[in-house]
Amino acid sequence: MNRRRVALGAALATGSLALAGFVLAPGAAAVAPGEATTQANCGIYGSGGVTLTATQSGTSGTITVTSSEITTPVAVEANTVQSTLTMTKADGSTATFTGKSNPAMEAGGGVNSGPLTGTVASGDSLDHPGSLKLVVSGITVTCNSTEGLAPGPFVFD
Repeated sequence: MNRRRVALGAALATGSLALAGFVLAPGAAAVAPGEATTQANCGIYGSGGVTLTATQSGTSGTITVTSSEITTPVAVEANTVQSTLTMTKADGSTATFTGKSNPAMEAGGGVNSGPLTGTVASGDSLDHPGSLKLVVSGITVTCNSTEGLAPGPFVFD
């Protein structure tokens, strides 16, 4: 009977330590702020406010770009826009996020591209200047940010 109590006590202690380790384990990485705005100029395709929404999972970062002020002149089918977002890091190097993920967009509707994925490191600080290149049906549109992120920059954990 003593052996059973010792075994039960050891099992409970082991389970408690495992649970404590699980509860105290670090959470998923995060980026702050999660959302920021900027202004962009897309040449003949328009200019205006842009919202960037960022997330992070380990060394993978995603950014979604939306704008109701910059619009598409033609209807665009879902997942047909090849997008490349380039942002500047605090050290002057760049980070690139790419993807072909977009919802269907009607002619005259706002632009929505993403999530675009890229590799980030802990402490990466991304801001202005930045550019977004969109390739739609063989036509390339380049949008350049005209100011920094507000609030910003995006800082990855």
